[in-house]
Amino acid sequence: MNARYRPITRLGLGGTGLGDMYHATSDAAAHATVDAAWDAGIRYFDTAPHYGAGLSEHRFGQALRRRPRDAYTLSTKVGRLLVPHHPGEIQAPFVGALPFKRVLDYTADGVRRAVEDSLQRLALGHVDIVYVHDLSPDLLGNQFEYHYRIAAGPGGAFEGMMKLREEGTIKAWGLGVNTVEPCLRALRQSDPDVFLLAGRYTLMETTPLAELFPLCAARGAHVVLGGPFNSGFLAGGEHYDYRPASPDQHAHRERLRQVAARHGVDLAAAALQFGPAHPVVAATIPGASSPEHLRRNATLMHVEIPAAFWEALRMEGLVPPEAPLPARKPAP
Repeated sequence: MNARYRPITRLGLGGTGLGDMYHATSDAAAHATVDAAWDAGIRYFDTAPHYGAGLSEHRFGQALRRRPRDAYTLSTKVGRLLVPHHPGEIQAPFVGALPFKRVLDYTADGVRRAVEDSLQRLALGHVDIVYVHDLSPDLLGNQFEYHYRIAAGPGGAFEGMMKLREEGTIKAWGLGVNTVEPCLRALRQSDPDVFLLAGRYTLMETTPLAELFPLCAARGAHVVLGGPFNSGFLAGGEHYDYRPASPDQHAHRERLRQVAARHGVDLAAAALQFGPAHPVVAATIPGASSPEHLRRNATLMHVEIPAAFWEALRMEGLVPPEAPLPARKPAP
C-alpha cells in the first residue's frame, strides 16, 4: 500500500446500501451495519455524495464520528456537487435521497467544494482517500470526452486532487469508476494513488489483467475492488452492473455454480476471495445494508476454499491462466 496513506483492511464496507440502493434502509439499520463492520475488524469504509444524494455520507458520519479517527480509513468521491432540492432527487438505482440534487462538476474548484461539503455531511475533520467518481463512458455517454478533458486539463479535477494531497487535506486520490480505460488514461497523464474499480475484476470478468494491473504495479498504484458480486449477481441476485442480467451472464454464472457445487463451495465466498489474491488489489468492498448482510460477507471472506476448486475453474477456462489464485486459507 502506498506510504501516503495508512493500510486498509482487505475487506471493506461499500456505502451504496447505506444510500438506499434498490431498497430503503433505516438509519438504525445503517448505524448497526457500520457497528457490525467494526466488530468484524473492518477498518475501511467507502461512501460518496451520489449514494442517496448525501444519505450514505450522512449515515457513515453518524456511525463513525464516535470512533477514533486514526483507527480507520475513509474514502469518498467528487465529481458531483449536491445543491438544495426539495424533496430530494431520486436517481436509480437509489430509492431514497436527502433534499439535494446532483450537479456534475469535474473542475478543481468543484473538487475542493465537494470535499468540503462531504466533510460537513460526515461531520469529520478529514477523509483519507478521494476518488473522482464516474468519469467513464459507460455513464457519461457522448459527454465523456468533454468531462474527461475538463478533469484532466488545467484547472481540472486531477490538478485539484493533487493540490489537496499536497496540502494534506486528503492522503490519496484516484478514480472511482466501472471501466478500465479512464484508469489507464489517468495513470499515463497524472499521478493517482489508487483506483476504486467496480465490477471489472470478478469471477465474471477479468479485463484489468491485460493492461491496468501491470501498469498499476509499475507505477506503485493500487486498486480497491467494488462490486465483487457484480451488483449481487454472483451472490444470487438478478442484476448485473445495476441492470437485469443477460442470458449469457446467466449461463456463465451457471457454469461457475456447477463447479462450485462439485467442490462444495459457496460461490459468493469464492467471488469475494478471488479479487484480493492479486497483488495490486488492496481491498474488496461489497456493499451491505444490514448487520446480517455484513456479518455474512465477513464470514464468506474467511471460509476455507479447497485449492482443487480454483484449479477446476482454471481448467474449465473460467479463470484465465495469468490470474493469481487465492491461497488455500485466506489471510485474515
